[in-house]
Amino acid sequence: MVKACILGCSGLELTHREAEFFRRERPLGFILFGRNIDNPEQVKRLVADLKASAGHPNVLILIDQEGGRVQRLKSPHWPAYPAAGTFARVSNDIYEQRELVRLSARLMAADLYELGINVDCAPVLDVPLPGGHDIVGDRGYGFDAETVAVMGRATCEGLLAGGVLPVIKHLPGHGRAVADSHHALPVVTATRQELEAVDFLPFEVNADMPLGMTAHIVYDAYERKHPATTSRKMIRLIRQKIGFDGLLLTDDLSMNALSGTMTDRVKAARAAGCDVMLHCNGKMEEMEAVVAHSPRLRGIAQKRFEAAWARLNKRIEPVNIDEARLRLQQALSRIDKSSPRRTDPTEAFADTSLAAMRELGGV
Repeated sequence: MVKACILGCSGLELTHREAEFFRRERPLGFILFGRNIDNPEQVKRLVADLKASAGHPNVLILIDQEGGRVQRLKSPHWPAYPAAGTFARVSNDIYEQRELVRLSARLMAADLYELGINVDCAPVLDVPLPGGHDIVGDRGYGFDAETVAVMGRATCEGLLAGGVLPVIKHLPGHGRAVADSHHALPVVTATRQELEAVDFLPFEVNADMPLGMTAHIVYDAYERKHPATTSRKMIRLIRQKIGFDGLLLTDDLSMNALSGTMTDRVKAARAAGCDVMLHCNGKMEEMEAVVAHSPRLRGIAQKRFEAAWARLNKRIEPVNIDEARLRLQQALSRIDKSSPRRTDPTEAFADTSLAAMRELGGV
């Protein structure tokens, strides 16, 4: 019996208590954060131990490796990658942008694949809009839905080619949120017409992807009480209107946007229709509540998982890593010389992104 939950762990190696707990409860998978990462050999050992402790063959190992501000694997052991919003500053040619986005994702997949990590919680398909909180900012690929849709798909393709499953997030759209859902519950007041024309479009274009993640956001045009993660109406919208039929993960259940006990949160997300409960902070007492109330992986959720697992390439796309890194570095270096700075919601993060780019070839 596999539990439909993904859990964290507390440090660089499993404690005896964690290993016993995971062996007993058999979670579907695990997610890694900075607290779990030191060097490549240590990460490989931890990943192997996590997979062994789960007690079943098809264990998902997740990580947030977007580039820019959000990347758990960092220098000096791993290259730094540019934020999603950087690529538009490299070239005005959307076809070149798309090529570079895919190339960057393919290189990130190579890093993850080497460690045994098989899921990247990317791409961000949120469209950052004026007035929105900067939690998205340069994590978004652009400021119009079409660009985000195209570049998000390029990221998915690059990850899949490298043997890593993408997770489209945050369904059905985080770009209008005026608060960070890590700390508070955002309420989006846009009309249905606005949401359907902009926010939903990138997810509709990428609805065939294997994994998706919900947003802890209230969309009061549809549902005034519950955030999407715990709203039957919004999960139905994700399934029927947006058309996503992949395995649907909650965003982290320990985030402060959600209310109630951990038991309350799991029960609400499960009742709303989420397939898999995601809990990230590695706190044992909270994980005990998560697994106690997470469903077994069965029925339609089991079929969705099997379909997602089948998308993992048995033979990954060949790539010359050194040549690919050089190609990306050369393209990104043009930003200093020819790309005008844009006045947009990601402006505050441009310097951080540039610093990341300059490290790209240094590993």
